[in-house]
Amino acid sequence: MKIAFAGKGGSGKTTLSALFTRFLAESGHTVAAIDADINQNLGQALGVPADELAALPPLGGHLTEIKDLLRGTNPRIPSAEAMVKTTPPGRGSRLLALDGDNPVHRRFGLRTAGGAVLMATGPFTEDDLGVACYHSKVGAAELYLNHLVDGEGEYAVVDMTAGADSFASGLFTRFDVTFLVAEPTLRGVGVYRQYADYAREHGVRIMVIGNKVEDGADLEFLREHVGDALVAAFGHSRFVRAMEKGRHPRLDELEDDNLKVLAWMRDAVDATPKDWEAFTRQGVEFHLRNAEAWAEAATGRDLRGQVDPDFTMGPSALAASRRPAAS
Repeated sequence: MKIAFAGKGGSGKTTLSALFTRFLAESGHTVAAIDADINQNLGQALGVPADELAALPPLGGHLTEIKDLLRGTNPRIPSAEAMVKTTPPGRGSRLLALDGDNPVHRRFGLRTAGGAVLMATGPFTEDDLGVACYHSKVGAAELYLNHLVDGEGEYAVVDMTAGADSFASGLFTRFDVTFLVAEPTLRGVGVYRQYADYAREHGVRIMVIGNKVEDGADLEFLREHVGDALVAAFGHSRFVRAMEKGRHPRLDELEDDNLKVLAWMRDAVDATPKDWEAFTRQGVEFHLRNAEAWAEAATGRDLRGQVDPDFTMGPSALAASRRPAAS
């Protein structure tokens, strides 16, 4: 399953992304985590040493390499330069699995203490300041998710950039579930309203996780403002406070009520129906929209011709891509 964590800055979405990633990985599941937040704090929250994080190749700094890898032998994509961040996979594309030998993980990932693979889109550099937007880096994560076939018991967890910025691309449609982390404040629930308004026509499944909830009044405030979208509440935590101070206790030291929230979140994700046809259709729709709006003019190419009308993403496509070519 593909899972996003969203929310306003300071809501605790990165902390919950890290805790959920640890919970899944330490439960024996296959997990890939992507830091797609401009602030790039997920690795630190997972307890990865600073020197290892510094050596992690950023996805956003190697777009051409990633495109060359993913286009495979797809005849509709003659070169990496012909690809944009929304280019959908088709027959001949290099599809990715979370298990086994994943070349993107091998090149751009590192194994965390809990067993998850961590990747990062990368921070702004001096060359980016004033001339680039962060979506150019997040496009690498979008390409990765477009080409990823996740199976049962496998999870891709993405810590999104704060606020509603992810709606500047089709990235927000790439997830089976979006956990929106909201504090019991007007600003905290305001981001939910933005997400709900933008996502309504696209079938995006949003589940609100209340965070820093102290009492029944906080819960009632969240229910008043987000209604049935509120599915769980994470209380104040000494464990989390230790994380914020740079310590990383064993996960079994997490408070029982908060540990139960993580288990409930996993169960809610697992109960979500997987719809590969919708995933494929939405990817194509946003690609065609981007092609018309800017991408064909920017590349000077017919990007609408990249759509393979007979291709549907999913396990069958992955299996077909692994079969040797007929001689």
